[in-house]
Amino acid sequence: MDDLSKYNKERWEELAEAGVEFSQPMLDLDEDSARSLVDAQGIMGDAAGKDVLCLAGGGGQQSAAFALLGAKVTVFDLSDVQLQRDREAAAHYGLEVATVQGDMRDLSCFADAAFDVVWHAHSLNFVPDPRPVFDEAARVLRAGGLYYLHCLNPAYHGMEAEEWTGRGYPMRVPYVDGAEMVRDDPHWTIYDEAGGGRRVKGPREFRHALSAIINGLIERGFIILGIWEDFADADPNAEPGTWQHFTSVAPPYLALWAAYRPDVAAKVK
Repeated sequence: MDDLSKYNKERWEELAEAGVEFSQPMLDLDEDSARSLVDAQGIMGDAAGKDVLCLAGGGGQQSAAFALLGAKVTVFDLSDVQLQRDREAAAHYGLEVATVQGDMRDLSCFADAAFDVVWHAHSLNFVPDPRPVFDEAARVLRAGGLYYLHCLNPAYHGMEAEEWTGRGYPMRVPYVDGAEMVRDDPHWTIYDEAGGGRRVKGPREFRHALSAIINGLIERGFIILGIWEDFADADPNAEPGTWQHFTSVAPPYLALWAAYRPDVAAKVK
């Protein structure tokens, strides 16, 4: 584990202990809501009996959904606290989920072609180069397997809702692939049920150009099945300067499904 992994692990341990939304197990799922959570685009099909890797996806959310859909689930995450949330969710539903701690750039603990689905939660932007992650995802997927990726929209990265000028939101950070996105305030505010906020320093983050993501996948034998902007809680009629208005102007997230088809990719090359 390098210095970046150690640093981000510490940050995620503290964020999870503080109750960041990504560390709150989903304990009220049923089959329909589980399917909506992990396959909103209707790409995956039946998950029953499939070997699923929730990559860098601890927190007791997607793992619980896949288990409820009958998949054989393994969660791989940097944070021990996040993985504990997955164990708590599995116990709540009376289901089995395997948990493994580690860096998403090194999946050497898994055999080649071990999974039918790699479901990659929002975490790619915590490493400077996506290529080692894509290498490992391709290696552990079976031919014909599916890779889901959720990540930041690179055009949005560096914009802030609080910077409304009266006419728009400025793009003030150069669009450089692999650049570290250093915020004026690196802290995240975690709100509790009573509305109180706790400020916790966030992990280091990096921009990945759209071309680096798409071409990086294609070069490793993936066929892109679809890419979607995630507008979160967007509302164009909301007050300018709020998250709801901001995200209606600059969709912050992207969701992508790809199929691992090295046979087809080899012919294309």
